[in-house]
Amino acid sequence: MSYETLAGRTAVITGAASGMGGATARLLAAQGVGVALLARRAERLEELAAEIGAAGGQALAVPTDITDQTSVDAAVERVHRAFGPVDLVVNAAGVMLPNPVDAGRTDEWQRMIDTNVTGALRIIRAFTADLVAAAAEGRTADLVNISSIGAHVTFPHYAVYGATKAALTYLSASLRTEFGPRDVRVTNIEPGLTDTELAGHIDNAELSGQIDGMFEALGGLSADEIADLIAYATSRARHINLRQLIVQPTRQA
Repeated sequence: MSYETLAGRTAVITGAASGMGGATARLLAAQGVGVALLARRAERLEELAAEIGAAGGQALAVPTDITDQTSVDAAVERVHRAFGPVDLVVNAAGVMLPNPVDAGRTDEWQRMIDTNVTGALRIIRAFTADLVAAAAEGRTADLVNISSIGAHVTFPHYAVYGATKAALTYLSASLRTEFGPRDVRVTNIEPGLTDTELAGHIDNAELSGQIDGMFEALGGLSADEIADLIAYATSRARHINLRQLIVQPTRQA
């Protein structure tokens, strides 16, 4: 599918080294969007930027740790120096760690909170002025947050992860009251079972096996399919905001 209205826009994508972030970067770049690739793994980002460039797209690898404000500040400077202001921000970075609360692994709690909530907030704050300015000039401006059905569907051992995604879903809804009146769209996407590296964060064999079993029983979405949804939402006429999108495999209840 072609999303011609995306051509000429500039996007920042976190979590771009893999999964939904990487797939979104490829698709947007193929539509003529300049993409700034933010993630921690510099080598992966450089490989993706080279791949996009070889296909005729424009991409900038920006190694960034969104849990570190200094790193985010440096990334903003690099993006602005290369591309100028941006008009599309995709918060795709995330960490999913199964963590029974009574296990008390507070380091894992903090990692999920710092990435899934505070990291997203840092990126939003960093590029809000760009989005507001683009909208004021009559251009389309989008903030897209990748949440999860875990924001409102409970799963044993994922309470903290679900809580971080519930916070992101609420944040997206609340930000619409601040950004919408200024013509900046906010889209919150809640994928169900999706084949990304998130499951690779699980170091518990039993819980990892449960995820594998779900894929076998239900099938799963691909990262490319989530990217397609992001491209669709952000290519609508600027007065149309697809604010909340829940996407699941057909067999997933």
